[in-house]
Amino acid sequence: MATSADVRRDLARLADPHRAARVSRFLQMVPGGYGEGDRAIGVSVPEQRGVAARYWRDLSLAETAKLLTSGVHEERLTALFVLVRKFAKADEDERARIFHTVLANTRHIDNWDLVDSSAPYIVGPWLIDKDRGVLDTLAGSSLVWERRIAIMATFAFIRAGDFDWTFRLSERLLRDPHDLVHKAVGWMLREVGNRDRAAAEEFLARRYRRMPRVMLRYAIEKFEPQRRREYLSGVV
Repeated sequence: MATSADVRRDLARLADPHRAARVSRFLQMVPGGYGEGDRAIGVSVPEQRGVAARYWRDLSLAETAKLLTSGVHEERLTALFVLVRKFAKADEDERARIFHTVLANTRHIDNWDLVDSSAPYIVGPWLIDKDRGVLDTLAGSSLVWERRIAIMATFAFIRAGDFDWTFRLSERLLRDPHDLVHKAVGWMLREVGNRDRAAAEEFLARRYRRMPRVMLRYAIEKFEPQRRREYLSGVV
C-alpha cells in the first residue's frame, strides 16, 4: 500500500520555488490575505492530478486524510484529487466515509481552489438523494470556506436539473460579507441560467438590486449584452 509519505516525496520532487512564489500571491498566502498562513511549494495542478492518478487506488482513506491536514497547499489539493477519484469509483459505504472525511476536515479546505475541486464532486453528489440539511449548517458558518462549500455543492444538483437548493442558499448568502462567496453564488446562478434561463431570471428579478455587484455580474455573464446592461443599470 502507498503512504502519504510517498505522495509527499513525489510532490517535493516536482516543487518549483518560482512557481511557489506566484501561487502564494495568486491564492493570497500573504499577510492579510485570505490564504495567510498557508504554504505553497510550486507544483502545478496538472502535475498534482498526475500524482493523484498514480496513487489513488493504493492510498488508504486514512493516509489520504493525513495529506488533507498538511500545512502544504499542494498536498491538501492532491489529497482532494485522490478523494474525488476514490469517490467516483466507490460503493455506497466507501462514499459515505469519503463524504464524512471531507466534512470532518473543512477547516483544512481553506482556499477557493480546494473548495471548488471537491464540493461539487463529493459533497453535492453524496447529497443528491439524501437529506441536505448539512448545507444549511455550512451556509450559516462563520468560516467563509464552509459557506462556499455549501453553495458550490449545489453544482451537482444543477447538473441534475434541480435548482431549488441553489436558489435557497443564494437567498441566504445574498448579503454575505465575503466576495469569494459572492462570486460562487453568482457562478452557480449563471450555471442555472445556462440550463433554464427563465428560472434564473425569475430568481434574479426580485433580488438583483440587492445583490453585491460582483455576484450579479457573475450571474448574468452569459446574457446578451443588452440584457446585461439592463440588469446593471437597474431597469429590468
